[in-house]
Amino acid sequence: MAPQDQARRDEFYRDPYPRYTRARRAEGLVYVPEADAWLVARDRDVREVLRRAEDFSSAHALLPDVLPSPEALGVLARGFEPRPTVVSSDGAAHRRLRAPLSRGLSAARVAAVVPYARTCAQGLVDAFVADGRAELVAAYARRLPGLVIGRLIGLDPADAPAAVHGGYRAEELAFRPLPAQAQAAAAEDVVGLQHLLDRLARDRRDRPRDDLCSELVAALAPGGAELTPDQRHELVAALQNLLIAGFLTTSALIATTLLHLLADREQWRMLCADPGLIPGAVEEGARFDAAVQAFRRTTTRPVTLAGTELPAGATLLVAYGSANRDGQRYERPAEFDVRRPADRGHLAFGHGPHGCPGSRLARAQLRLTLKLLTRRMPDLRLAADRPPPRMRPTLVHRSPEVLHVTW
Repeated sequence: MAPQDQARRDEFYRDPYPRYTRARRAEGLVYVPEADAWLVARDRDVREVLRRAEDFSSAHALLPDVLPSPEALGVLARGFEPRPTVVSSDGAAHRRLRAPLSRGLSAARVAAVVPYARTCAQGLVDAFVADGRAELVAAYARRLPGLVIGRLIGLDPADAPAAVHGGYRAEELAFRPLPAQAQAAAAEDVVGLQHLLDRLARDRRDRPRDDLCSELVAALAPGGAELTPDQRHELVAALQNLLIAGFLTTSALIATTLLHLLADREQWRMLCADPGLIPGAVEEGARFDAAVQAFRRTTTRPVTLAGTELPAGATLLVAYGSANRDGQRYERPAEFDVRRPADRGHLAFGHGPHGCPGSRLARAQLRLTLKLLTRRMPDLRLAADRPPPRMRPTLVHRSPEVLHVTW
């Protein structure tokens, strides 16, 4: 991609909301060159696409923005082949991949891991609370969700940091332009993550435990025989997707919600004064600036959507972030307000057959984070001696690049 085209894409990704507003007001769908897709921006249209999985396929939901260099491809060849995951499959294949996740991320499983999450959160805050200042993305938001999803999957806590690092490198490799050698270095980290997950899956085949990895192995490779190469490739893909979705989305949700709370400190003061507002703040944070702004869908046949005729094979950018600010559904949609009545009907976690199975876990971590920080750091504020936070140039895990704070 030419530098000027990359700059336009980054500008759109960092702040897609003006484009969303124009698209909601337009007749029919609007084509967005930066995403090479038709933008689905209105709440009713987004819901229609998500309900009609047979007409709008998820096969290319996470199409990379960047093609790997030959050097990176050479490294990736030492790892595991890409396979469809719960995000990028349809129909019976999707149901097969989703079923063990739904069981493994049940209300009971999430409730059981919350005490561990709370202990981890307290330990992270203990490490910097005496300093008077911190960068919360690196010190907290990027760390807590990795520890928690690692625990649920069954990772040794000592392996969690490397796994999280490999996950971020996978996202970087797919969505950020890098020089060829930097791509190769990122690919090395991705391959390292894949081999770690393969060792975990093979261990759980021999010694199953009460964890998500064991759940996936039992569901996707039933029986007791040694895992075949094909089964190992599928399990690594499923575990990698689960790990990355499990911490990247929640990290983004935590960091972005804190940003909006602290950008208008009256909102923060209200939470500190009335913890009863926290459940509503969780939903408002998710609605107002969704961590996953959009996924792609591909038409499986000629269809008409919002009056726009689309051929088979057309690419749509289905914008949850835009639907969540649709004035036809929400009053004052562009205002962040923790007093807004809690409403789980927003689309921050998707809708229909592809609704996020981990939404309960993400909400729990944001909720305990807000309880902990409002109690222990009521004077928390954005650092006045630092530039305003910038959002990362991505629609997949939208969050501030850094979040410098003082108290």
